[in-house]
Amino acid sequence: MSVSYHPVLVVGAGVVGLSVALYLQRAGMQVAVLDPLGPAGGASFGNAGMLSPDTATPIAMPGMLRKVPGWLRDPLGPLAVRPSYFPRALPWLLQWVKAGRLERVLAISDAMRALHRDTLTCWRELLGDTLYRDLIRPSGQVHVWEGDDASPTEAIEQQIRDRHGIAAQTLNADDLRQMFPGLARDITRGLFVPGNGHTVSPQRIVHSLAELFRAAGGAIVAERAMKLIPREGGSFTVMTNTANRIAERVVVAAGAWSAQLLAPLGIRVPLETERGYHAMLFSPSVTPRHLSLSPDARHFCTTFLADSACSRFSLKTLCGLAACEPLENILDGHSGNRAAPPWSATQACPRHAVLDQRSRRRAAHQRSRSGAGNDH
Repeated sequence: MSVSYHPVLVVGAGVVGLSVALYLQRAGMQVAVLDPLGPAGGASFGNAGMLSPDTATPIAMPGMLRKVPGWLRDPLGPLAVRPSYFPRALPWLLQWVKAGRLERVLAISDAMRALHRDTLTCWRELLGDTLYRDLIRPSGQVHVWEGDDASPTEAIEQQIRDRHGIAAQTLNADDLRQMFPGLARDITRGLFVPGNGHTVSPQRIVHSLAELFRAAGGAIVAERAMKLIPREGGSFTVMTNTANRIAERVVVAAGAWSAQLLAPLGIRVPLETERGYHAMLFSPSVTPRHLSLSPDARHFCTTFLADSACSRFSLKTLCGLAACEPLENILDGHSGNRAAPPWSATQACPRHAVLDQRSRRRAAHQRSRSGAGNDH
């Protein structure tokens, strides 16, 4: 194998890796990025494009632990872990349970706020004014709920917003219909967070980072990092599928695969894999101006992507597989024509399958007619 030397190597050409690489390159360091798929080849392409400086609520919340047994017993519930995979997922799940204690929730929210609050400012720094105006929409996000009863965690979510001075506006059913005329009648209340936003194209924003990085003198190499080997003096040998590369500093931004690279170094990162899906809908009859999501177990969200003249409906979940059926339920049957099966992306979280109540009944009916088993 050939050997090359680098001041800085970044493993991963997704949104995190290229953002770090561009900042470092502009700071005067010579940076190379390793990724076999190239920019936005993985989860940085398949996502809803949410930008959330004013979101500081963790996934793990108080009260979730007592729901887990019921979720696991329900084959169409919001949490499913294959029995053979459970021993591997158990350490992560135990940490997730501990993270749901109120004192930990508040501490994690402080860390999330510190990490997120300058999101839009950093994107303007990275992209410049012209690309920022082209790719970023700081138009807020709307969280929506079915029914009139508040969930047990809503009071804690409000406590977190008050703790960090995050502005939010309560929306009633009439407010929601004015913002989203095609919204289903089951959606009765919402919350508008004006400080959040989204990108019109997750793929193009990462490609823009790659172009800016190359223009600044950086290099992107189509190789897969296989192993990190410490060297005397603090540098590393990065073994790839085709070469050995020696780097003074290494940034690991490989998403769900980061844990595998770091474990041999004694660095235990509590990552598990999530399977997320989105569907591309061409010529939809409803094109929401704002990002809309349901912050319960389904984590359903929609974004209008200007690049492709279509709406992408990205079903983001707590930990796993998400179904496309809720599109018509959320948008009252106005989702439009589905151009292709959902695209899936692996992200850092554990796995499960999600359907809303009406989709559960429809899926169960279809299975009873066909004799098919449950999907996990």
